[in-house]
Amino acid sequence: MPYVIGIDLGTSAVKALLLDNSGAVAGEATREYPLFHEHSGWSEQRPDDWVEGTLGAIAELLRSSAVAPEAVEGISFSGQMHGLVLLDGEGNPVRNAILWNDTRTTAECREIEQTLGAGLLNITRNPALEGFTLPKILWVRKHEPELFAQAELFLLPKDYVRYRLTGTLNMDYSDAAGTLLLDVAGKKWSRDVLASFGLGESFCPPLVESHARVGTLLPEAAERSGLPAATQVFAGGADNACGAIGAGILQEGLTMCSIGTSGVILSYEGGSGNDYAGKVHFFNHGKEDAFYAMGVTLAAGYSLSWFKNTFAKGESFDELLFGIDGIAPGANGLLFTPYLVGERTPHADSVIRGSFIGIDGSHERKHFARAVMEGITFSLNESVDLFRQAGKTVDTIVSIGGGAQNPVWLQMQADIFNADVVALENEQGPGLGAAMLAAYGCGWFESLDACAERFVKRASVYKPQQAAVDAYAGLFRIYQEVYGQTRGLNEALKSFRN
Repeated sequence: MPYVIGIDLGTSAVKALLLDNSGAVAGEATREYPLFHEHSGWSEQRPDDWVEGTLGAIAELLRSSAVAPEAVEGISFSGQMHGLVLLDGEGNPVRNAILWNDTRTTAECREIEQTLGAGLLNITRNPALEGFTLPKILWVRKHEPELFAQAELFLLPKDYVRYRLTGTLNMDYSDAAGTLLLDVAGKKWSRDVLASFGLGESFCPPLVESHARVGTLLPEAAERSGLPAATQVFAGGADNACGAIGAGILQEGLTMCSIGTSGVILSYEGGSGNDYAGKVHFFNHGKEDAFYAMGVTLAAGYSLSWFKNTFAKGESFDELLFGIDGIAPGANGLLFTPYLVGERTPHADSVIRGSFIGIDGSHERKHFARAVMEGITFSLNESVDLFRQAGKTVDTIVSIGGGAQNPVWLQMQADIFNADVVALENEQGPGLGAAMLAAYGCGWFESLDACAERFVKRASVYKPQQAAVDAYAGLFRIYQEVYGQTRGLNEALKSFRN
């Protein structure tokens, strides 16, 4: 039986997923790596930690699964978006990677807006935000000129890992769309944007489709991973594009909710014609010549992890969330805004910070836990609201990630989104999408859609409950008022943060 491997390069860990040609998971392995916050708002990682973790995860996967290495026909990748890896002429990183959740580049974002004007949205289809790649490039050039002088090319995280495994330099369209350097509709690096900031086209890697075969394994990578050197390697895609593939979001009318460290509401777009005026992101899909619109909550699952680590350290999530199912919508008048690291949609704001509102002596820890879950979902509903305002129908949402692991949270999503929420039987997130790209690239299927018919299996459907829908509709409007009411206070408190 043939197999493929999907590599999901996340913010805290890399996960290797082994699937057979029926879509059944034959094994998985994970390797964690450190995250560095040298200053407030900074977030960095060592690129070679990703490589070590990936090779180690593949080797463990093969050992634990007992699948013959020769049976693995291909591997592909999903990766955290936007992270900047600068390479010198010998292909070595000149500094740590600056990640998607790094917020140091506000001044560079304003510079991009002033330089490009209306051309920014016309070309890149996205606003200049701190998380994107071009602001990071400009920051390094301004603040670390000696290091920048050594840089000859940039990559994104998964592309660096793939380069170290194959020796080939490429970037797929779905990940390139998050750099602010791509002409998204034209599917090419924008000469206008590059020229506006004095960057040469040679600074950008060649562009390929997500299912494109880009090479085979280098001898050292083959030896360390345990795979044959002839194993086919495919480009892969951005984590959200791969998450969409793995959830079967491959045709009009389908929407995905993904709650990981960050949170995403993603809706399929068959063409590049819809214009959201920068209110939500608009990126190339991992499916060829398709696109998707997307809203982001920066601290989605991270908000719940922070709450657990701060107030229930050492306890499991089941212990933390015990009793929340007996609490009515609204957490007994307690409201949480998940702006722990700023916000993305609909407020592109790196300064705003989170809050609990309405605390009184009757509240127990379980009320706070439920309020955190509701606040995360309210933030995601901001994107659903924007899609509906633009005329899109959102009545079925496939939920993946941490938010799909808890039945109470799935019902909460159905009630707040006022839509059917579908859980998957084999929910594996972006790693599944990466494996599907490898399966399609290997020629197992005529299309990604045909692959999804076999690999993506739906399980439970959660229907909105009208009484909860009505209650949450009122609470959501109150939630939407909090940002404007607290923006000034957060700005005033900024000087007190380390």
